[in-house]
Amino acid sequence: MERDERPPSGGGGGGGSAGFLEPPAALPPPPRNGFCQDELPELDPGTISVPDDRAEQRTCLICGDRATGLHYGIISCEGCKGFFKRSICNKRVYRCSRDKNCVMSRKQRNRCQYCRLLKCLQMGMNRKAIREDGMPGGRNKSIGPVQISEEEIERIMSGQEFEEEANHWSNHGDSDHSSPGNRASESNQPSPGSTLSSSRSVELNGFMAFREQYMGMSVPPHYQYIPHLLSYSAHSPLLPPQARSLDPQSYSLIHQLVSAEDLEPLGTPMLIEDGYAVTQAELFALLCRLADELLFRQIAWIKKLPFFCELSIKDYTCLLSSTWQELILLSSLTVYSKQIFGELADVTAKYSPSDEELHRFSDEGMEVIERLIYLYHKFHQLKVSNEEYACMKAINFLNQDIRGLTSASQLEQLNKRYWYICQDFTEYKYTHQPNRFPDLMMCLPEIRYIAGKMVNVPLEQLPLLFKVVLHSCKTSVGKE
Repeated sequence: MERDERPPSGGGGGGGSAGFLEPPAALPPPPRNGFCQDELPELDPGTISVPDDRAEQRTCLICGDRATGLHYGIISCEGCKGFFKRSICNKRVYRCSRDKNCVMSRKQRNRCQYCRLLKCLQMGMNRKAIREDGMPGGRNKSIGPVQISEEEIERIMSGQEFEEEANHWSNHGDSDHSSPGNRASESNQPSPGSTLSSSRSVELNGFMAFREQYMGMSVPPHYQYIPHLLSYSAHSPLLPPQARSLDPQSYSLIHQLVSAEDLEPLGTPMLIEDGYAVTQAELFALLCRLADELLFRQIAWIKKLPFFCELSIKDYTCLLSSTWQELILLSSLTVYSKQIFGELADVTAKYSPSDEELHRFSDEGMEVIERLIYLYHKFHQLKVSNEEYACMKAINFLNQDIRGLTSASQLEQLNKRYWYICQDFTEYKYTHQPNRFPDLMMCLPEIRYIAGKMVNVPLEQLPLLFKVVLHSCKTSVGKE
């Protein structure tokens, strides 16, 4: 599934309902129970897409997309410009799960952030042209591409380039706020802005100061520009968690998120008589009905969100168009898992694929199976609560790296707000699981990756894919 970056180009106020499509006739539309007068119309699951821009002669040197100008020294698109700026400003450290030579194209560039940043540096993007305060507009605009050594590129990619600055803030932080050194842990915790994985990053104990900032409270000016996560020394001490109370505002917002969820069991019938042989067409039709119901629940969920009035209808259209598969997958693995891995698993058990179906099953389908089984066991082990699920869903939905958004900066603030609220809640409720919050957040990029891969699995292979996944998960859990 393609995702893209776009800088904010306008306000994010509530807009009209133009641009939405009518729902399919298979299911009745969800009740209109939004917070504001602006209603969020229904979407057709079969027509969710983001149109491509017209091709022009100039192309981005990173991904080949339409270039919009000279950004940080080289010709690039808005997406790669924004990605490079966020990566450098937030001192993000990525990792590649393959051979550090992933293909960079408009459709593939978001699959590996490590290789994307690596190519930005190799093509000459100048990180020193980025304003130090992180605000729009660069500096030293006359400077063209820069050539840096392989050693310096490696230092940037590994995070060593940022450690000196991290230690500086740790030793000279404001005494009124906790500094990173007070409680740092080495983990693979992703950045709040985009939930991307990191090979070596830490949680700031001073996150309360950041959380207060994104809830509208004042903090010292320099805190506005400290990265949310800093690459830190591997020798940073991990201190035992300290008991604390849950912030009342955090509790209120979490309660609103949970209230927006439809946690009732799925209404799609999944009962099959014993001895009945389910065909491929019947199982595929059942999967489509389940996807329809889950999608309509996401549409109803959006209209009940506590921040529904803060964004435009156009932005909600873009967000849902790009994340609906991820939202369905997340809900299927958590709040609806008993039905999916229970009733649906019983139906798939009555389906016997033919030899031809088995032989034609794709390698991408096998990868999806392996990753889904791993993710299921991860969620089963964590036993994600409704509160954590609601926060994870909001964080994944509020993705400012999506093409066509008009208020990306506002989305980023909302994303950070619920990132810290989730962290606050998890650390409060699960005091003796210090790695629980990073573990939860690391599931989100995996969900995005799987959702993107499932797009490439032929539709006729989905019944077999679900049969294998559900059978494997149900069997392994039954042995525990």
